[in-house]
Amino acid sequence: MQTCVINVLDLGRVDYSTALELQQTIVNLVTEGRIGHTLLLLEHPPVITLGRNASQANIVASKDFLASKGVELVETNRGGDVTFHGPGQLVGYPIFDLRGFTPRVGIVDFVRKLEEVLIRTCGDLGVVTHRIPGLTGVWIEHDPPGKIAAIGVHVSRGVTSHGFALNVTTDLDYFKLIVPCGITDKPVTSLAQEMAQTFVGKTMKVPSLETVAELAARNFGRVFQAQTLWLESLDALLASTPQDTPARAPKELRKLAGEEDTYLV
Repeated sequence: MQTCVINVLDLGRVDYSTALELQQTIVNLVTEGRIGHTLLLLEHPPVITLGRNASQANIVASKDFLASKGVELVETNRGGDVTFHGPGQLVGYPIFDLRGFTPRVGIVDFVRKLEEVLIRTCGDLGVVTHRIPGLTGVWIEHDPPGKIAAIGVHVSRGVTSHGFALNVTTDLDYFKLIVPCGITDKPVTSLAQEMAQTFVGKTMKVPSLETVAELAARNFGRVFQAQTLWLESLDALLASTPQDTPARAPKELRKLAGEEDTYLV
């Protein structure tokens, strides 16, 4: 039986619109069967995103105030309501062909698997998390429960995009600008905050985003029963694909990589 492989690429900090463009490029290539399951791990500058079901009423701050704070506002086609992405938050975009797993994975099962990946990742760091029936995401057992990770996905022709956001050292004050996911009675938390409370009196260093990304990728392999293949660059991701109709990587990402002529082939 052929081993399932998940390509993993850590992009570092990338602005939201550039990452969105890159996602669409990779979605097209996965849909065409030119590359396999791909997991993008990254961090965004401050941005508030609105999902398909978002209510403008859940953005508490005015557009002028957001602009003054350097917070971008973007509408997306993912599921869910309003959420925030920013520094200190691990964002993951799994671009998977759900038909490529044996047995095939349905969209509800896919979301549950994402939750499981994050539950295990937090557990690896000594932070116990769980699900709440009827609410997508990953939660801390507080009174009321605290949300440590948000999930919002989009599926087209069996291929997923968008994904999850796990608060590691995120400045939680940013979440005061919105009603996160439209939920008013449950606060947002982070690994840094929970580790400080869990390991009171102990010297526990909050892990870097790179460390959390490595743990998350490892747990993707376990949960999806796949081999994870870490890649160094977009070129490495696409090195084995046909080169008849190359598609360029987003310009801003090429600038970040110092590769003005990088192509997605």
